[in-house]
Amino acid sequence: MEMKRENIPGMGYGKKKIHVVRRYRNWQLIGLEGYAKKKRKAAEIHQALSSDPTDVAALRRMAISEGGLLTDDIRREVWPKLLNVNIHDLPPPPAKELREDSKDYQQVLLDVRRSLRRFPPGMPSEQREGLQEELIDIILYVLERNPQLHYYQGYHDIVVTFLLVVGERLATSLVEKLSTHHLRDFMDPTMDNTKHILNYLMPIIDQVNPELHDFMQSAEVGTIFALSWLITWFGHVLSDFRHVVRLYDFFLACHPLMPIYFAAVIVLHREQEVLDCECDMASVHHLLSQIPQDLPYEILISRAGDLFVQFPPSELAREVAQQQAERTAASTFKDFELASAQQRPDMVLRQRFRGFLQPEDRTKNILTKPRTNRFVKLAVMGLTVALGAAALAVVKSALEWAPKFQLQLFP
Repeated sequence: MEMKRENIPGMGYGKKKIHVVRRYRNWQLIGLEGYAKKKRKAAEIHQALSSDPTDVAALRRMAISEGGLLTDDIRREVWPKLLNVNIHDLPPPPAKELREDSKDYQQVLLDVRRSLRRFPPGMPSEQREGLQEELIDIILYVLERNPQLHYYQGYHDIVVTFLLVVGERLATSLVEKLSTHHLRDFMDPTMDNTKHILNYLMPIIDQVNPELHDFMQSAEVGTIFALSWLITWFGHVLSDFRHVVRLYDFFLACHPLMPIYFAAVIVLHREQEVLDCECDMASVHHLLSQIPQDLPYEILISRAGDLFVQFPPSELAREVAQQQAERTAASTFKDFELASAQQRPDMVLRQRFRGFLQPEDRTKNILTKPRTNRFVKLAVMGLTVALGAAALAVVKSALEWAPKFQLQLFP
C-alpha cells in the first residue's frame, strides 16, 4: 500500500508545516530560557538577602536590571532593605484620635475616595473600602510623626502602591522613610524644590537631542506636563500596576532624581510625535500630558540609567540652579545612604566616572550605545558618585523660578 505524504508524521503540509513546527519549538525555547533566567535571578536575590550583612548593592543591581524584582513576594523582602527599614520594628496600629487631630484628614479623605482606579479591577467593594481606610491611616500616621512634612495632592498615589504590595504596617514604615528622603522635596511648604527638580528635565533633553529641546523651548511648553509623573512616581498616570511596581523597583534602587531622568527618556522616545505637533504650548502640552500606556519600559529604564551615568546631576546643576537649595532630597541622599551600614562606596568607580562625559559629546546615539557593567555603574552612581558632587552643586546654586502657577493637576 502506497503511503501518502500527508500520512507521514511531520510531512503533511511540506515546508509550511516544518516551518510552523520549528517556530513553535523556538517559542518553547524562548519560554524555557526566560523561565531559567528568572529562576537564576530569583536565586541571586535570595542569596543577597541571606548574606551577612545583606548585600544591598547586589539587591540594587537586581532591582535596576531587566525585569526588576520579579514578584511582589520578593518586593516584600527587598524594598525594606533598599530603604534600610527594620521589618521587626514596625509601628503599632493607628490610634482612633489620629483622624480627629489631623488638619489634613478632610483633604486626604477626598483624595483617597477618588482613588478607585488605583485598586485592582474586580476587587470586591468591601475589600477596597477596607484598604482605603488603611491608606488614610498610613498617610495621617506619617504626617503626624513628621510635622515638617506637608501633604500634597498625589502623595496617596505613591502610598497606595506600597499598601497593595506589602500591607499596612510595613507600608507605613517604608512610606515614612521614603517621605523623609526621596519624597522630601515634594513635601515642603512651597513647591520651590519640586520646581527645581522639574528644571532638570530640559537640560537632560538638550544633552541628547538639541533639536527636540529647541522645539519645546520655542513652543514654550515648560515642564508642568511632567509634574504629576514626578510627584507620584508615575503611579497616577499608568494604568497597569505591573508597570508601576517595576518603576518603583528602579526608583528605590537609584538616586532620588532618577524619576526626572525617566521623564526625559519618555519625551525623547516620543520625539517624532512632538516634532510633528504644531509648535505651540497648547498642542505640545496636550500631547505630552497624555502618556502612552504601551511604552517599552525596560528599554526606557535602561536609557534613563545610561543618561544618569553620562550626565549626572552634578553636570546639569549649573544649568538649572543659581540660588540656595539646602533642603532638597538630593542634598540629603548621601546621609541617607551612609545611615545604612551595608552601603560601601566604590572608589575605583568614583574616580572613573568623575568628569565621565563633556557637553561636546552630545549625540542621539547616547541612548543606545552599549556599555560594560552598566547596572553596576548605575548602582554605584546612585550610592556614591552622584551625590558626592551633585549634592554640592545642588546645594550651592539654584534657578530663579518662574511665576507661581495654579492648576488642577489630578482630575
